[in-house]
Amino acid sequence: MDYEKINPEKYYRQGVFRHFTEDCKCSVSMTARIDVTELKGFSKKTGSKFYINFLYILSKVLNSRDDYKTSYLYKTGEFIKYDKINPTQYIFHDDTETCTPVYTEYTENYETFYAGCAKDIEKAKTTRTYGLDMESHPNWFDASYIPWFSYDSLNVELPDGYLYFIPIINWGKYREENGRLMMPVSVRMNHAVADGYLIAKVFNLLEQEMEEFCKK
Repeated sequence: MDYEKINPEKYYRQGVFRHFTEDCKCSVSMTARIDVTELKGFSKKTGSKFYINFLYILSKVLNSRDDYKTSYLYKTGEFIKYDKINPTQYIFHDDTETCTPVYTEYTENYETFYAGCAKDIEKAKTTRTYGLDMESHPNWFDASYIPWFSYDSLNVELPDGYLYFIPIINWGKYREENGRLMMPVSVRMNHAVADGYLIAKVFNLLEQEMEEFCKK
């Protein structure tokens, strides 16, 4: 886990950062449907898991810009940027209707990520322990799949004034719309480090990365 400190006074969003860490502490969330038709087709053609493929693309997108890798260390009051962030995914157990957090390390190499993620999932299926350990995994972002419903809106609420900068991502069940498979994705970020442009950029980058990925 490597990171570098950011001087808020020299931060390119300095004015926005000061306002939303001092005057108006709040977050911004956005839900949009993205076209996953080609990714579904790629997954079927290659015999790979759609879920892992999307998680890889999402992780690559969030690691492509420094804005998505920022964090606030509340113990020291430092504003930082991680070199890399990794997905915390969740495996649902049908028999107990509970979930187990899974810490999967991101690597840009697709084959390595896929193999590691698949192994992590199988291991998680054997336990019923919640086991959330944010203290030992500070540079992990929340990546939660909601497979039971194709929703239109979702909000993740954190306590007022809590400076949590790492993205929180949710996505739901895709559904057919006009012959295309459209999947809801929700992005939550702290307003101090992201506005509408940066959150919308996540969706744009997801679409771009999926297009490139499916050309393999």
